[in-house]
Amino acid sequence: MKAFLLTRQWRDTPEGVELVFWATGDKGAIRIVIPRQQAVCFIRQQNQINLPSSVERKSLVLKDFEHQPVDGLYFKQQRDLNKLREHLAYDKTQLYESEIKPADRFLMERFITAPFEIRGNITQKNGYLETIHPQLKPAEYTPILHWASIDIETEDFRGKLYSIAITTNTREQVFMVQNGRPLPKTNLPIHWCKDERDALQQFFAWIRKVDPDVIIGWNVIAFDLEFLQWKCKQLSIPFAIGRGDDYEAARSAILKPQQSGQMHIARISGRAVLDGITSLRSAFWSFESFALGTVAKELLGRDKLISESSESGLSKLDEIRRQYREAPLQLAEYNLEDCRLVADIFAKTDLLNFSIERARMTGLAIDRNGGSAAAFDNLYLPRLHRHGFV
Repeated sequence: MKAFLLTRQWRDTPEGVELVFWATGDKGAIRIVIPRQQAVCFIRQQNQINLPSSVERKSLVLKDFEHQPVDGLYFKQQRDLNKLREHLAYDKTQLYESEIKPADRFLMERFITAPFEIRGNITQKNGYLETIHPQLKPAEYTPILHWASIDIETEDFRGKLYSIAITTNTREQVFMVQNGRPLPKTNLPIHWCKDERDALQQFFAWIRKVDPDVIIGWNVIAFDLEFLQWKCKQLSIPFAIGRGDDYEAARSAILKPQQSGQMHIARISGRAVLDGITSLRSAFWSFESFALGTVAKELLGRDKLISESSESGLSKLDEIRRQYREAPLQLAEYNLEDCRLVADIFAKTDLLNFSIERARMTGLAIDRNGGSAAAFDNLYLPRLHRHGFV
């Protein structure tokens, strides 16, 4: 089977490092498990340091750039390598390639960037395929990615959830929390939900049924998904937006920046997340402002249905609150239109194909922005090793 890589993750187990890759191919989504792997780095043979008994040190026919021979250090668990690197932080030059994550090393040493071929026993699971410890090798393959554009409306950044809208290339849906008034008749694709919990659970079930490879949106990681994760925690329900069994799907997480200048990161099993703002910037687009209304007007000749200069004279947030109370159908239409604008911007600028080609060229995850040093590592290190150097 040929497939295209969507997500990569690793975790420590008692048997070693377990790698989990999700990919999409002509037969659908596939989960690839590579168990019992080792974390690896290198050290000069002349450098003698105290190592835990679980770490294996092997002499290799490799050298550093000063032509000094090196040994390989093999760790059963990645956390032991991390501890050693932290212990030697006063002299980071002692360890070579210690920051390469095990999933990245596994792929790069096989010259796999994004498309690859799977040879192994493939089994059918509930909604996806799975293979354990197959053979992977590079291949030519261009996927057809199934996407879903999502957008939420809320009372404020940490308030009530009003609605969740989703658009794909074939269907649309709005999950709207009832406002306590009689439900108006409409032709809009609205599912009225009794409360926030119901809206979230209906949304996750819909995502699971439609099963997109890619989630797109506008500031979708730092706002929409981060809010949904927070709301799930508040209501004590799983943030089950990923692929896999119930446990793996619910292990999805939005990671906040640890320091200024960093970005939110979406860790969702089996689904890549492409934010419209960062994707446009990565593709070298430039606008006076990256606000959705500004970009939509310039690229599509359309605007958002609610703007800061709305006819009501209210602020944008106050107008959203007013519509939820008094005109929920208008809010649902606004919510859906934002999803449509994002989808049409992605189509107009060909961002999905740009992301596919960038992943194919660099070996970076399809939804990773920046990472020029990591891209260099992916392409350079395996070739360097085959020439006898680390």
